[in-house]
Parts: sequence; C-alpha cells; structure tokens
Amino acid sequence: MSEQGTREYGSYGLLIGGEWREAADGARAEVRSPYDGSPVGEVAVATASDVDAAIAAAERGAAVWRRTPAHERAAILNRAADLADARAEQLAATISAENGKPLAEATGEARRSGSIIRLSAYEGSQLYGDSLPLDANPGTGQDKVGFTLRQPVGIVVAITPFNYPALLVLHKVGPALAAGNAVILKPAGATPLTALALAQIFVEAGVPEGAISVVTGSGGVLGDALVSDPRVRKISFTGSTGVGERIAAIAGVKKLSLELGASSPTLILPGVDIEKASSAVAAGGYVNAGQVCISVQRVVVHRDVEADFLDALLPKVRAIRTGDPFAEGVALGPLIAQREAERVEQSIAQAVADGSTLLTGGERDGGFISPAIVTGVDTRQAFAQEELFGPAVAVTTVSGFDEAIDAANGTPYGLAAGVFGGTLSEGIRAMREIDAGSVHLGWTPLWRADLMPYGGFKASGYGKEGVRSTIEEMSEVKTVIMHG
Repeated sequence: MSEQGTREYGSYGLLIGGEWREAADGARAEVRSPYDGSPVGEVAVATASDVDAAIAAAERGAAVWRRTPAHERAAILNRAADLADARAEQLAATISAENGKPLAEATGEARRSGSIIRLSAYEGSQLYGDSLPLDANPGTGQDKVGFTLRQPVGIVVAITPFNYPALLVLHKVGPALAAGNAVILKPAGATPLTALALAQIFVEAGVPEGAISVVTGSGGVLGDALVSDPRVRKISFTGSTGVGERIAAIAGVKKLSLELGASSPTLILPGVDIEKASSAVAAGGYVNAGQVCISVQRVVVHRDVEADFLDALLPKVRAIRTGDPFAEGVALGPLIAQREAERVEQSIAQAVADGSTLLTGGERDGGFISPAIVTGVDTRQAFAQEELFGPAVAVTTVSGFDEAIDAANGTPYGLAAGVFGGTLSEGIRAMREIDAGSVHLGWTPLWRADLMPYGGFKASGYGKEGVRSTIEEMSEVKTVIMHG
C-alpha cells in the first residue's frame, strides 16, 4: 500500500467464501486514475470458474445467514456501519482516485455509507407479515388460521456501475445482507477498489463466510455467468439499457431489478424563481461530470422565461471550475475515460450539426469536457433522445404547459423529472402526467433520499431501489395455512 497526499492505493484479490484469493488463472489488472492515468490500485481478474466458486460459496453462506436471527444480522451490519464511518476519509480518497470526481463530492458519498448500512440493518429486522381473514372465504369456518411471512430469496447478484462506487454498491449489498441473503457483487471494472474496501468492512464486522463475495473483471465474461446461473435467485443491476436487455434475455426464471438509462427533464415554467431554478440546474446538470442517471440532461423552458433563465444560468455554468479532483475548489473532474469524453464531444457536435446552438462549453481536453449548454434542441434529436452521461444540458423551448409535458414524456426513458414554476393546478397535472418514477416539484431530478422508492418507467427499467423497497424485492412472501 502506497500513499500520495491523502490518496490511498490498494491491491486486492477476489473475495470468495470468506477468503481473499487470486483468480483461477492468476490474472491481475491495474486500476488507473481518469485524471492523469496514474495507477491507483490493482485487482484480480476473475474467470468463469471463479464465478462458479463464488456461487457455490454463496449457497453455503446463504444457508447459514438465513438462519441467523434478524437482531444478530442487524448487530453485524451496525458494526459495519461504524467501520464505514471511521473510514469515510479513506473511502472518499479511493472514490476520488478511481472515479475522478472531486474529493468534496466523494466525501459526501463516503459519509452516506454508514447511514445506508444502518438503515438496511433496521429495515431488515422489520419484515412483517399479514394475518389472513380466511373465514371470509365461502365454505371456510374459523378452524383455519392463515398468515404470510417473508424469507430471503437466497443468492443475490449485484452488478454496479462506476459513477457512485460506494452509494450504489451499498444500496444493493446492504439490503441483500439485511434480508438474510448471500450476495455476490460484481462492481464496475473502472471502479472496483471502493467496492472491495466496503466488502472488507463487512467481513471485519462479522458477516459469515460466503454471505458476501466480490468478483472483479470483465462484465461480458462474469456478467453472463452470474446472471444465467439457476442457483442465483435475484439480480439487481444498475447500468445501461442495452446491458439490461441482455440480462433480461438470458437470466431465466428469477427476480430482476433493472435500473437503466435516462434522459431526465426539468421543466421551467412561468412564475419560476429564476435564481433558485438556475442554481439548481447549474448543480444538477454537472455534478459528477454529468455522469448521473438523474442528472439534468434536458431543460424544457417556456419561451416567456427562457431569456431570463439562460441569463442567470450561463454565468453559473461558466464559473464551474475543472481540474485535479484532489485540488481545493474543483467542482468538475474528468469523465471516467477519455473515450467517454470523446463520445460526449461528438454528441455535442452532432447536436450543433442538427441545428442546435452551443451557448457555452463543450470543449474537450483529454478526459475533460468543459460544462456545456446547448440551446434550441428539438426533443426528437438524438441529443435529447439518448442518454448523454456527460456535463452538458440540452435546452428545449416550448410555448405552453401541454407542450412542456409532451417534451418531458418525449423520450424512451422515464426515470425522474423536475418542475419549477407553474400554477398549483399545473403542478398537480405534472405529478400525474409526467411518466417518470420520481417527480420533483420545486427541484431538479437530482435528489434522492436513501429510504425512498427509486426506479424508473419505460426504458429506464423496472423494480425499485431505496432500502425498504430493495429489501422487499430481495425477499419472498410465503403463505402459511394452519388447518384445525
């Protein structure tokens, strides 16, 4: 382990059956900083045979963990939460080093880790059932008693993306363990170090052998082997719609939660508080370099307030400072890879070729894209239709409320939406008529509480995260009838 300033570097094997081991063929890979390409760690590269070993270990771990009383599971998870709190600074440095997000953002993410684990511990101990009024069924008397109870599904596979390497890992692993399941985690290839550091915390806290495993390596090789195995009973995936479709096609008969792509809109309507809305969009469109599924990708603005809104937004976006994620005051780091920055650059150029106007930004320097505003975007353009996952906001102008709703619903996606301004009646219509899993009145889509149901409509996927919702989806309901 070496250090550079506050940065921590680590070398990890695979976590299988409670032990850290090398891959079956001994292969390893470096993890490099998106900022300067320097090595920040090294991990084992798992094979299909390692996946088989992890699933076999998970079968054994699940058998032990499901028989562990909920209060004991909660105690172990609460110990893990305390460890996560104690290591928040180290976790933040790891997140920033391997993901490229500014250290202040990474610190905010790391400091949520303990609270997510604690919330999971609590919700996992509260798996209530229902009594059944069987005597209401014709032909049935009071000689029978019926009730439901919840039990863990067994083995959960969690596949997580690079953009929130702690938050999105814990929103799967915490509830899976809290409900009494064994979980096999496959983190993003670009950001495995945070996931492995969190797994180490769970091991140290006392999670039994096999109840948590981590396999790192190629998503194509490991993902197919994990999701198609019949021993796996639940898959929780966050990533692209294309990969989600692949998982759905090969998974077989098992429970799925798929949190997929988005092109999230924010409506700016007459009566808007211009300063509040412009500040919120300047934050919500560019945090984590726009690599957030609920970032403000599209602004749908009424023409009566467009000029004032853009006049307020432009200086705020131009003031966003880019650079070294570990430097004080930097608010925008690089994208996760230079090829992603090149893709975003090309998307912006194509939008301009399609008739839009680049108001500011959009210049690429290696893996960086300067924060961009693109105006005059037709909802039918690819720039609005496709998930951008970059630091640019598309502005679409509308003449009325109905047109704004049509624009909001005018893409294949439906993850989240925001609304500023408008009348009370329009706000009520917006919450009912926008086809999205979350609708925020008075804010952008970029807001999430760990306890709330979270998930999208249409091509944005199905199933809900949020700790309580996730625990429900990672458990099964059993009906019990006692016959007198």
